[in-house]
Amino acid sequence: MFKAISWITVAIGAVCTAMWAVTGFTGETGLDWLNGWMVGPILLVFVAPSLLGVSRMLGGFDIDGGMPEKFQNAPIGMGTVVSADRTGLSINDQPQLDILLDIDTPDGQSFRGMARQIIDLTELAAVVPGAMLPVRYIPGSSDGKVALATDASQAELQAAFNRVRLAKGEMTPRQLQIAEQGVVGRAVVLAMSPTGELRGANAVIDIKLRVSRPDSSTFEISQHKPIPSTVIPLVQPGMVVEVRYLPGDESEVSIVTPVSAS
Repeated sequence: MFKAISWITVAIGAVCTAMWAVTGFTGETGLDWLNGWMVGPILLVFVAPSLLGVSRMLGGFDIDGGMPEKFQNAPIGMGTVVSADRTGLSINDQPQLDILLDIDTPDGQSFRGMARQIIDLTELAAVVPGAMLPVRYIPGSSDGKVALATDASQAELQAAFNRVRLAKGEMTPRQLQIAEQGVVGRAVVLAMSPTGELRGANAVIDIKLRVSRPDSSTFEISQHKPIPSTVIPLVQPGMVVEVRYLPGDESEVSIVTPVSAS
């Protein structure tokens, strides 16, 4: 949108400049340069370069948070923030950041990418080294450019996250089946204790849950499983969590959290 406005400005400036040149030689004085068409040169010389410069800095993103056309419906991967630096541009006091990420894809690929994005001031705390952000990427692209998947639904993000974990060996095919096909329920955390073990970037915990079935009856289950460290504050004793389990098989449950599951 912003790039289109920039080029429309250039086009209007070009037309007005042409009219300015023509009428400048046909005025009563024979050299009537100071006429209404002088807006054309002003647009071309002063306004259009500024707009085009801002458009280049935006890196193809609309200032209203729109998704660049080439990334629309592109696959979603999960990116871990390496660094986030301000570009110097701000739109409505919202800073633009160059976000460097290590990206994992659902097909098991890994690469380093860069997202240039206008970030709301209230969301800056989420863009810090180590944070995980969903991104859209172009398979096979060599430029490393990605876009934050701000247009994706929660279901799309959850599915992409699960597939990335499966590709990295952090989720078994059975756990993926539970996450995708399981019955949704709620559970109370009865006990949780870290074991001190790490599996990749995940902490291994012992957790005991009391799960409510759809008919309001309950069952208890104890599990030994790795979870992302960001999930640990959400599974403290006494907290209620969303879970999934396969109908007729209550031997394993998946704990569901926003944009993550374990």
